[in-house]
Amino acid sequence: MTTRRQFMHSLAGATMLPLLGAQARAATGLTDLYATTRVLDVDGKAATVFGLQDAQGKSGLRIARQSGFGVRLHNQLAEPSLIHWHGLTPPQRLDGVPGLSQTPLEPNTSYNYEFPLQRTGTDWMHSHLGGQEQGLLAAPLIITEDDASADIQDVVLMLHDFAHRGADQIFFELTGRQIGTMNHAAMGHGTADQAPMDHSEMMMDLNDVEFDAYLANDRTLNDPEIVSVEAGRKLRLRVINAAASTNFWLDIGALQGVVVAVDGIDVDPIVADLLPIAMAQRIDIIIEITEPGAFPILAQREGDTARTGIILATQGAQVSRISASASAASPAVGHQLESALRASVPLAMRPADVALTVDLGGTMMGYSWDLTSPAPLVANLGQRVELRMNNQSMMSHPMHLHGHHFQVVALGESRIQGAIRDTVMVPAMGAVTIAFDANNPGAWAFHCHNLYHQLSGMMTQFEVLA
Repeated sequence: MTTRRQFMHSLAGATMLPLLGAQARAATGLTDLYATTRVLDVDGKAATVFGLQDAQGKSGLRIARQSGFGVRLHNQLAEPSLIHWHGLTPPQRLDGVPGLSQTPLEPNTSYNYEFPLQRTGTDWMHSHLGGQEQGLLAAPLIITEDDASADIQDVVLMLHDFAHRGADQIFFELTGRQIGTMNHAAMGHGTADQAPMDHSEMMMDLNDVEFDAYLANDRTLNDPEIVSVEAGRKLRLRVINAAASTNFWLDIGALQGVVVAVDGIDVDPIVADLLPIAMAQRIDIIIEITEPGAFPILAQREGDTARTGIILATQGAQVSRISASASAASPAVGHQLESALRASVPLAMRPADVALTVDLGGTMMGYSWDLTSPAPLVANLGQRVELRMNNQSMMSHPMHLHGHHFQVVALGESRIQGAIRDTVMVPAMGAVTIAFDANNPGAWAFHCHNLYHQLSGMMTQFEVLA
């Protein structure tokens, strides 16, 4: 098994290995996906960024569930790369995590991915190599039914935080170190009996990186995307928080929305117009445009006035300019929505076979983040696992488990039958317990989805023994 040191070293991009065992058969019947570069205009300044595009040059993929996942990934970048299919549950060897499931694809190479799809939903895909995700190597991944109704308009809203400086420079600003040269002793190697940190005089940290802009579908509010809609017709708004280091508050303004799914999985409907969304999470909202007009959909950074968004507009509607700065800072993203969510189809009731605990720790001083546990994170195939995450730091952490979906079963000490997800936010000095069936064998990444926390050590692996 890959050691944690080797695992973290490869994730940071310090060692690039040649691709081994790439499938050599023809790509007939597969959808081509290209990791490439593109140029964006960000508030009047050109920026060369990464992209994931189909053969027509469109960002992202839309795949029918019945046809299964069949994608040929082409690396057209000048550097190695690898893509993780966030929200899907492929065989472990196809999960796209360098050093754990695959070696990176070298430039001008390709790889075939084929596996069945168990559900429809709003997912996304992104690089898991170094800081490439910050460079916008990410895109929507929407799974639909072959006979999906055309009565509901589908609108995707993908959020990013953007900086003209690269992830390497941002990480150096935070740590004084280069990506790939971190102190491996701090990467999840802590012990369960460490002395607790004194937080009595510390303040909660909401944001650790200052960005140049916040993007909605690659655009800012200085030049937002205007989506044509029809009065009297419903739409499904699929919101994806692909930001590397930002939680948002989603505001649908004068419209009334009904939350019907999170992280691609159905929940009991909830009426809402202001919704928190943590890094890597997704929310599906059904909205009905009842009258003509222009309707902003805004995403405001937590603890800040900065915002981005798109505008839904009926034909001929007057579209007014919207400031990229709100009149007041937003509050911290917490469990305002999480506590109300209930899975439409919850996990079958059964006692846990394995109970695990992890502690999330770290501090902005020295910028060190870690994930520790009193025992290895291991379960046998088919066992029901309950995993409690105790956040002992003053910053929230969106925790993502690869290869599985889990149900949120406790917030703090309060038991609930919450949403089924793949990413849940653990608030500062808070706790969350999740439950899942270990039904996908192999070693899986488990990490904070704040890219810079992950790169500095808040990452480990969970192994399912066949």
